[in-house]
Amino acid sequence: MKKMLLFVAVFLGAATASAQPTASASAQPKTKSAYVADSMYSTILGETRHFAVYLPAGFGTDSDREYPVLYLLHGGAGTWTDWNNLGHVKAIADQLMKAGDSRDMVIVMPDAGTTMMTYFNGPGWNYEDHFFEELIPAVEARYKIKSRKEARAVAGLSMGGQGSVMYACHRPHVFAVVYAMSAYLYPSPISMYNTDDPVHKEIRKRVADNNAVRYIENVTAEQAAALKDIVWLIDCGDDDFTYRSNVEFSLAMKEKGIPLQVRIYDGAHSWAYWRAALRRALPFISANVQGW
Repeated sequence: MKKMLLFVAVFLGAATASAQPTASASAQPKTKSAYVADSMYSTILGETRHFAVYLPAGFGTDSDREYPVLYLLHGGAGTWTDWNNLGHVKAIADQLMKAGDSRDMVIVMPDAGTTMMTYFNGPGWNYEDHFFEELIPAVEARYKIKSRKEARAVAGLSMGGQGSVMYACHRPHVFAVVYAMSAYLYPSPISMYNTDDPVHKEIRKRVADNNAVRYIENVTAEQAAALKDIVWLIDCGDDDFTYRSNVEFSLAMKEKGIPLQVRIYDGAHSWAYWRAALRRALPFISANVQGW
């Protein structure tokens, strides 16, 4: 295996400077694909939240057509623009959909950063409630999305990988597919948040409270049965510092009899790896969600 070099700006998918997407929330018919910026006011969080949406070519030209959806989560220290600016989501989706390697879908990229970098609930910042009670209903009403489990997938990298896994664990009735990339499944000593800053302590606590390996090890038979109704895939590099936790999660799932696919490739915790993972994820998701 290649020697892994971890830099603070990379290890959780941090964004570097690049352009914002075009500020448009238009859900009007699209002859070509579109990457649009949108926003909504969150009563739960008490502020405006931004998100990006990928719309496939032909979106809205058939007034009766509704689309499956992928909720694609960014990593720690990242933003809602990362998946296009650094992950090249529009170019990759365009290429795969044009070639027929992936079916058309809407891709929603929310922002879990800004005020508190976390996908989970906690004192004064209930992001998970916002995601399920405000964001999903608003997006699916606005963008002709099929609002049912069979047509929804969730994926993410690093911190977003943990968010993807735990969102499905907490609400197995919502998603049909989970595709976790280099998932940061429990606290690691290699972290930009290992300081005495009160905000960093709170972020670490929420990661620890949502330890995915521990959660699976302690699920009841009833909870395990619900998780079996989801298609799970773990995608991780062999030089990634999250490799051990992803293997532990996979073994815990197998121990509970929950079907899981695992893909290990050469690579580290980097955007080069996640761009390649996205190319694998879209065809996999399109083959396992319904509503075409």
